[in-house]
Amino acid sequence: MTTRSAIVSGRHWHRLGDGRIQCDVCPRYCKLQDGQQGLCFVRARQGGEIVLTTYGRSSGFCIDPIEKKPLNHFLPGTPVLSFGTAGCNLTCKFCQNWDISKAREIDRLNDWASPEAIADAAVEAGCRSVAFTYNDPVIFLEYAVDTAHACRAKGIKAVAVTAGYIGESARADFYAGMDAANVDLKGFTEDFYHRICGGHLAPVLETLVWLRHHTDVWFEITTLLIPGANDSDREITDLSQWVADKLGPEVPLHFTAFHPDWKMTDIEATPAATLQRARRIAREVGLSYVYTGNVHDSEGGSTWCPSCQALLIERDWFTLGQWGLDGQGRCRSCGHAVPGRFEALPGTWGARRQPVRLQSPAR
Repeated sequence: MTTRSAIVSGRHWHRLGDGRIQCDVCPRYCKLQDGQQGLCFVRARQGGEIVLTTYGRSSGFCIDPIEKKPLNHFLPGTPVLSFGTAGCNLTCKFCQNWDISKAREIDRLNDWASPEAIADAAVEAGCRSVAFTYNDPVIFLEYAVDTAHACRAKGIKAVAVTAGYIGESARADFYAGMDAANVDLKGFTEDFYHRICGGHLAPVLETLVWLRHHTDVWFEITTLLIPGANDSDREITDLSQWVADKLGPEVPLHFTAFHPDWKMTDIEATPAATLQRARRIAREVGLSYVYTGNVHDSEGGSTWCPSCQALLIERDWFTLGQWGLDGQGRCRSCGHAVPGRFEALPGTWGARRQPVRLQSPAR
């Protein structure tokens, strides 16, 4: 494969008094000597600056249903052009995309696309949005931000699927171009984040509060429930109560099923009953829109009116059925306004997953 330059200057770093340079993109705040890489592997020091080494390079592109992100209140039924790069700034032992997020071989990134080429491809494919996913877009911030702005110029929405592990100084830059996000709240104890994810809980909570109170970004939250690790009634109650108190009861919360992977292959897959229990607890706490995922559960995957209990958006996996919203995103039965980004009619993409090959010179 022909080698092309994919290195661009980083936007968030500062020099330290001892000669090192600190990367400020995420709360790891890696302090690097010349030639060193951050834990994420894709941000490095070269000479007198921090650079991103994977600009324009991707592990692949695919058209997905937006519900797969998961986003249930953002342009339901529409297709989204999804892609990721390599590396990650967390070390989750249960990573479900470890072959991408833990990749240490740049040559595996064999798709090339400029931000403008991605926006053009989304338009040509009839996608309503582009999603930065598979690995966390925080670590390829410059590429994600430039692509988000290129998409906005073409009328395409930008979606971040992220763990929310981002530094305070980088938040505004990263989210300025985003229209929606799904934030992965991996658990609700510092012990879980430290032992299992190699990070800390507080920065993620700070990101969520900041999104809610300082931006117009539509966001939903996902928590992967792992048997015996983060699925106790107490932790689910505490997490749900925090969402209700700090973010509001109408922020959608998804509980999804773990399957054995990466360094946690000795733990059984999450039973559907665990997700249904978590959904019940969260609803009892007062959350209005709680979903189950990665299991076949039409009731838990559908949207119900919190006022009159009418079925608003029926989902069977990623396929939509009954539609109970009017043209203004309100319940047809009682008029309750449902938060989100809705259009008069849902999309018809369905559950299809369509790989796409893009190749253009990296800018």
